[in-house]
Amino acid sequence: MFRGTNTTPKGSTTKLYVESREGTAGMAIAYNGKPLTPEQRQAEEARVSRFVSNPEELKKKRKQEADDEERSMRIIKAIPDAFLFDYAGEQPGTIDLGRPGDSLVKLKFRPNPQFDPPTKVEQILTGMQGFMLIDAPHHRLALIDGTLFKDVGFGWGILGRLDRGGRFVVQQRQLDSLRWEISRMDLSLTGRILLIKRFSYIETQVFTDYKPVPIDLTFAQALEMIKKEQATLAENSTASKVAAK
Repeated sequence: MFRGTNTTPKGSTTKLYVESREGTAGMAIAYNGKPLTPEQRQAEEARVSRFVSNPEELKKKRKQEADDEERSMRIIKAIPDAFLFDYAGEQPGTIDLGRPGDSLVKLKFRPNPQFDPPTKVEQILTGMQGFMLIDAPHHRLALIDGTLFKDVGFGWGILGRLDRGGRFVVQQRQLDSLRWEISRMDLSLTGRILLIKRFSYIETQVFTDYKPVPIDLTFAQALEMIKKEQATLAENSTASKVAAK
């Protein structure tokens, strides 16, 4: 279980998430830092309940999550071949970046001219430069900060294009001896789809309050766990307001 806050130019949404064997369940608990009203909470519960009542909807959700993970892994696996690296020093890890006390190796990177992207997913790496932080003892990527220094086209520029100046930052931290999780993502990308439609994708995601849950949870059980946690948060919020009067 963990909490995620997604902030865009239009505002922020905070959700509680629980990972289950059937996919990740998530429900909003606050908009722009304010708890949901009873009406908003009812609408949110109705939105996620369809995954329990309709197996096909849950199947689509699981496929989308699997596709997203597969694309991410394609990019991660391509990094050693896609870039050329230069050592740029070291810095200490923090509670939100790597592991406190560990030394993180800083590597600057730039495109490898010999890299031939196998699919359009890896194409973005041909126009990116920046730096990354590596936790060498644990063989983990603690942070990657990449910027597009040129426009990147897909399908000879016909399918789409990402504009120069786009940037993304992903950082991870260690939860325990075996598990690392993303603590923050910053994305700022603009471009064009099919030479016609412009898009702008600007958001910051912060993930906190990771807690272990049983590994064999069903999606329905994960939702019930979120609802109980949400009810507890609502009660605590009400009690705090009463005490402050």
